[in-house]
Amino acid sequence: MPLTNRVSADGGLHSLAARGTMMGNRGGRLHDPQTQTLGRARWRSRAWICCVLEFRGRRRKVMGEGYTELFFLDEATAMAAGHRPCFECRRADALRYREAWQRAQGLPAPPSAPEMDRQLHGERTGERTRLAPGDLETLPDGAMVRLGETILTRREGRWLAWSFTGYRPAAPDALTCWPDSPAELLTPPASVAVLAAGFRPLWHHSADSAEGS
Repeated sequence: MPLTNRVSADGGLHSLAARGTMMGNRGGRLHDPQTQTLGRARWRSRAWICCVLEFRGRRRKVMGEGYTELFFLDEATAMAAGHRPCFECRRADALRYREAWQRAQGLPAPPSAPEMDRQLHGERTGERTRLAPGDLETLPDGAMVRLGETILTRREGRWLAWSFTGYRPAAPDALTCWPDSPAELLTPPASVAVLAAGFRPLWHHSADSAEGS
């Protein structure tokens, strides 16, 4: 039985065999190391981070005595779920994310990690932003929305449908078949602003093939 550590674009934790291309955590242990099952908690701190799968040869026992390892399809998924780049294993990316945050917010100095975490935590645990159909085209690449049962993301000006295994081109009527229902913005607004300010997330390889099809 696969462990319940695969993260969906809406931040939920699921039991699936495929792990994706990136790892992360939510500040501590969410599982029982004896049974490798989740407890009720879904985070231990505001620091929800997105990491690389390998770093300096370190090896971890997944769902062991330490923090709960979580896995994402890619960084666009992790950002939609409310995570940000790790300042240890992905320092260059984390600095780029912080610089984009500073530009987006018009701050006089770069924000600290706790400052960003505090804002992100409020956004991912609060009510989700609702978007009218006309607002969808204003979203930057990498932002994710939910329309009905479908999760969509922007990529090079086109819409792709997200799944745990990868991306595919969105159906031609994907943006019109729910005209009376507003889209639900999954990516926290602060990270949407970071994307709009020029931060480029890491994508699963299927996004390239889906974008070109």
